[in-house]
Amino acid sequence: MTEPMTPTALFKCLADDTRSKITLLVVSEGELCVCELTAALDLTQPKISRHLALLRSAGLLMDRRQGQWVYYRLHPDLPVWVTAILKDIVDANQPWLEAEATRLWGMNGRPVNRTLCT
Repeated sequence: MTEPMTPTALFKCLADDTRSKITLLVVSEGELCVCELTAALDLTQPKISRHLALLRSAGLLMDRRQGQWVYYRLHPDLPVWVTAILKDIVDANQPWLEAEATRLWGMNGRPVNRTLCT
């Protein structure tokens, strides 16, 4: 993150349904890989990757590689107000994310995230 997150930058990131759902799923799960997001949103990998690149370049998400998987999580240097807003949005909008969460939890062959499991 080169510049501090502003309300305008945050809301621009969230102005697209796909980016909003990616972000909120990451907030609710802690960390997700690209394949989990493609399954949850029922979209192609290139489309998901394009949105992830925008979220990463805006400083909202960061990635890490673990073997063949690339995982995304909220950037740890985000201001507290940003994470608080995102958590409130997740809590207040469970029905809006229900279909995506159901697809995610029902995903066959879901990768095991070793860092979250240890």
